[in-house]
Amino acid sequence: MPAELDRTALANVRVFDGERLLPAAKVVIDGAVIGTDASGARRLDAHGATLLPGLIDAHVHLSGQTSLEVLADFGVTTALDMGSPWAVVDPLRGLAGTTDIRSPGKPAVAPGSLHARIPGSPPEAELSGPDDAAAFVDRWVAAGADYIKVIVSHPGLDQATLDALVVAAHRAEKLTVAHASSFDDFAMAQQAGFDVVTHCPLDRPLDPAAAQQMKSTGRVSVPTLTMMEGIVEQPHPPGASYAAARASVAALHGAGVVILAGTDANDARGVPANIAHGESLHRELELLVDAGLSNLDALRAATVLPARHFGLTDRGAVAPGMRADLVLIDGNPLEDITATRRLQRVWCGGIERDPERAPCSQPTVDTRRDHTT
Repeated sequence: MPAELDRTALANVRVFDGERLLPAAKVVIDGAVIGTDASGARRLDAHGATLLPGLIDAHVHLSGQTSLEVLADFGVTTALDMGSPWAVVDPLRGLAGTTDIRSPGKPAVAPGSLHARIPGSPPEAELSGPDDAAAFVDRWVAAGADYIKVIVSHPGLDQATLDALVVAAHRAEKLTVAHASSFDDFAMAQQAGFDVVTHCPLDRPLDPAAAQQMKSTGRVSVPTLTMMEGIVEQPHPPGASYAAARASVAALHGAGVVILAGTDANDARGVPANIAHGESLHRELELLVDAGLSNLDALRAATVLPARHFGLTDRGAVAPGMRADLVLIDGNPLEDITATRRLQRVWCGGIERDPERAPCSQPTVDTRRDHTT
């Protein structure tokens, strides 16, 4: 069971503020939020370790509470589910001491398409045409969807249906997310006006015009390079190339498109590749850096930027009043992105995870009650 909410003062900790690594200072965890009053707090000397906002994976698929526990142990304190069954997702909302989630319910798919044949895809997620769009959106909004996701594929939903889904979702004031893993799918998603496009082409790289269109319209990319890498390591369609995905990320980044870190982590049946929860986000950061993002850009892609673009205004930064989702690591990830793997401690909503569960050895820390500040 997670520890009771408590007041903890982290001393001698270097904070990543979204732009830089600040000099060693003190951060107070006061219940579920970051506070300012350290009186009576348990003192934890971090010995110059780095404190990050809790990491956010902008594309996962959940299978139960075990998914959350693994994510949390790897420092992923918020996960944006992208289409797990509602019966799985709903009981996982708001659980204390573990990863916090958001979800769209099931994505819209075309009848008979590859995604419609994935085990567990419900018939009510299938749309025959644009006249079905409003009812689909209304159904999932009423069920509690945080955003609307749509599968853009060939064969798949036609352009008129995609357009209608975006209109209906925006009328309901919901963010729209498109799955698009080919050049032509990406073009259809852009034409329809989706806010977020997840995955990137495996057939041929996005050209400068497509990247500039993403930038000029303010769209956001979640390339899921970890999944793209996983797909090409399996038997895959002729012409699928990780190099195309990597080049697409480089083009998007070069055009100034906002890129978020997401992995497509899942343990489902009938999908192109299974990607491990938690660990894969650290791999995603490394792949984003390999594709041309700076270490700073990669860290922002897993903290402040997904919080901002998915409307999670209470997280993504280490500041008073923010949710106490925090990750303490050994090293400076602005110099070495693999430092994010050297986890020491994790807090989810102010509740510390058992340090023995962290996927690396723990250094000795000093703890005492602090009555001096």
